[in-house]
Amino acid sequence: MTALYYTIGVVVFAVAIMASIGLHEFGHLIPAKKFGGKVTQWFVGFGPTVWSKKIGETEYGIKAIPLGGYVKIVGMLPPGKGSDGDETRVRKSNTGMFTQLISDARAAEWEHIGPEDRDRLFYKRAWWQKVVVMSGGPLVNIAIAFFLFWGIFATVGQVVDAEVDPVVAEVVPCIVPADEDGRVCTAEELRDNPSPAAAAGLEAGDRFVSFNGEPVTSWEQVQEDIRANDDGRATIVVERDGEQVVLEATTSVQPRPLDAGSLELTEVGFLGVLPEVRLISETGGPIYTVQQMGSMTVEVVKSLSELPVKVYGVARAIVGLEERDPNGPVSVVGGGRLAGEVAAEESFLLKDKVTTLVMLIAGFNLFIGLFNFIPLLPLDGGHIAGALYEGLRRAWARLRGAPDPGYVDVARLLPIAYVMGLALLVMGVVLIIGDIVVPLHLTS
Repeated sequence: MTALYYTIGVVVFAVAIMASIGLHEFGHLIPAKKFGGKVTQWFVGFGPTVWSKKIGETEYGIKAIPLGGYVKIVGMLPPGKGSDGDETRVRKSNTGMFTQLISDARAAEWEHIGPEDRDRLFYKRAWWQKVVVMSGGPLVNIAIAFFLFWGIFATVGQVVDAEVDPVVAEVVPCIVPADEDGRVCTAEELRDNPSPAAAAGLEAGDRFVSFNGEPVTSWEQVQEDIRANDDGRATIVVERDGEQVVLEATTSVQPRPLDAGSLELTEVGFLGVLPEVRLISETGGPIYTVQQMGSMTVEVVKSLSELPVKVYGVARAIVGLEERDPNGPVSVVGGGRLAGEVAAEESFLLKDKVTTLVMLIAGFNLFIGLFNFIPLLPLDGGHIAGALYEGLRRAWARLRGAPDPGYVDVARLLPIAYVMGLALLVMGVVLIIGDIVVPLHLTS
């Protein structure tokens, strides 16, 4: 059943991300058509076409490689100089590598544009309409994230703190090295090397009342008393089923980390019990969700600024030069693996599995939305920046009484777009390989 649940988790995540990509593209398509533009294609995925259907003037379809999507809006690039006033003429021969690249892009853009499309070209839209169209996609992802987070925050709530009670949640059955905590004890270890807690008869649910005659008020106190007891005898009073029970134990000195997550080990007294942890959650509505997403946005922006360095760290982890950062970036492949592990985790209740999966999908949508606002081509933010610059330039010309400077030619930025596109491709490939070779796990 674990393999089945894992598969279900992966499929749910993959379908949700593909649906998010499709809705992202609708975020571009709908306003583009609303403003009179012509959209000839809406596709999810890249590569060979798996399925498509033409409805009106737009072909809708799915492609074989599910790593993105696109819409084809007619007239994204102006014809440029050399058209001699005829917008259907595009110069195809130029001097210089970058100039030729730009010319080739214009030619490809205008290959299927006819005179009947003259008034529907995207570059002719008002600057604010361009901003609306190009913002529509990433805003859809942010809206998806908002509604998913809101659904969780308004029902299950968000864990904001945890309280540790002096109650035994689990008795460690045998003594194992600190770096092997959590593994199953062998029959020999259970017989020859039981933990002091197991030997003393402590049970899950026991509440500490006193330790060596000192009343217990918190788990921190119990922990300090155990560590300070070294390998000495201890009289422990616990409350069990409403009655007090006196137990005799002998703590054992073991190398243990003094702080959670610490790699440094210190010789301290060891009993072998895990405390009961109560998670404290808080719920909230749309305003609370906006506040939380604001904090998340700050963290995502910070992560985006460090993305190239983080991806370089993944590359080093792939070749074994360092450990992979458990808080580093993952691709959709890594997200799918994490979703599968969440669904297959036997210790999670169904509610916890659903909550974690929804939060994972919401987090990916928030990241995708904010990532696309980076003001560099070929991302949506690059087109938005160009449209805003066009609006400012024309407004400034009007204020000065100068002639209209015309449309901003984003084609001139295509060399930057090619470099940026190559960088994104390389980073994407590195992350995918990392998620296969050195994947992050739920317990990382």
